[in-house]
Amino acid sequence: MSIISKLFLSIALCATLSYGYGQEMSAREFPDRIMLTWSDSPATTQSVTWRAPDGASRFVAQLVEEQSSPELEEKALLVQGSFLDLDRGAGQKDKYGRVTFGNLKPGTVYAYRVGDGAYWSAWNQFRTADISGDFSFIYLGDAQNDLRSRWSRSIRRAFQHESNARFIMHAGDLINRSNTDSEWGEWYEGAGFIHQMIPAVPTPGNHEYTRDSLRNLVLDPHWKVQFELPQNGPSQLQDAVYYLDYQDLRVISLNSQLIMLDSAIAGVQERWIEQVLAASPKKWNIVLMHHPVYSTAKNRDNTILRERFKPIFEKYGVDLVLQGHDHTYARGAAGRQRPVYLLSVAGPKMYDSDSDRWMEVSASRTQLYQVIRITDSRLYFSSYKLNGQLFDSFELQKK
Repeated sequence: MSIISKLFLSIALCATLSYGYGQEMSAREFPDRIMLTWSDSPATTQSVTWRAPDGASRFVAQLVEEQSSPELEEKALLVQGSFLDLDRGAGQKDKYGRVTFGNLKPGTVYAYRVGDGAYWSAWNQFRTADISGDFSFIYLGDAQNDLRSRWSRSIRRAFQHESNARFIMHAGDLINRSNTDSEWGEWYEGAGFIHQMIPAVPTPGNHEYTRDSLRNLVLDPHWKVQFELPQNGPSQLQDAVYYLDYQDLRVISLNSQLIMLDSAIAGVQERWIEQVLAASPKKWNIVLMHHPVYSTAKNRDNTILRERFKPIFEKYGVDLVLQGHDHTYARGAAGRQRPVYLLSVAGPKMYDSDSDRWMEVSASRTQLYQVIRITDSRLYFSSYKLNGQLFDSFELQKK
């Protein structure tokens, strides 16, 4: 055997043995695609999902309050989880583990890991919401294409800029082709460890949907197994229509793809959001959805959103409506102080914008990320280019 052949063999053996206490194993014997979301109160709970290793039959997690000690296992609580099957088609199936940690302390950093009791993920951290106080979060428009190579710059630069963000809102079209596992793999790779530490608050776009053999709209099955979200929306729409209360903010996710294509389900969401806004005890209310109320191109016009949902947003004083879909940046209030309508794009797919439309600020062919900071009486919005340069900003005030 040549010296070069021996070298490659040595490298291969090291790669095989690197994670198993000297035992030979592949990387798929460890959990991956680890994702933080919320299914309940961010102050006292935290949900986590993960793709389980091949052949996994046990789904557990460990949790401990972070004390900066390397001996985490000594005081860690073992939490039993559950799993959901993901049918990717063509006889391919995966299991996704899931667990929700409960009875947590507000404003506290915890360490956690997931696995089967023998093979574990790395220890990660999350922080529960405070009862009150300032906080910030990130808002990203469509990712959709070139997730590993180009969109990755957006979410990683956003994290670098606002590493203490409490969550990241994704305004739909996270991928390009529904139920394409390789694209979800790129999405996780592009985000790296970020969503293992900062929860995602997602809403689906049109590219998370396909039609079945009966032409019914079907949400990508990856959505339910990856994102464990609050079950407080209409019964048939709870995978994507929900609200989440974080301190003095209420975030409301609407499924705009079904609003656009199913008038009956549009009516269900219309009645639901009016009830949710009318009952909101929060000072700040933000709507997250994929399709924009006001489009940035003349050949796009989402009439149903303006005729049926815009009056509700205005009636209850929604502060921001965060959107995507048009692959441009735009900001405007349509002649009113509130809501402020925003759409942005984080991925590389770009459209042209008609600059003579409703926008007060607009941009085309520019990847951006947004940071939103909320204090007791003010909301600060900032949009940044990927070199960290401030592109647009404004603030809202409440007495």
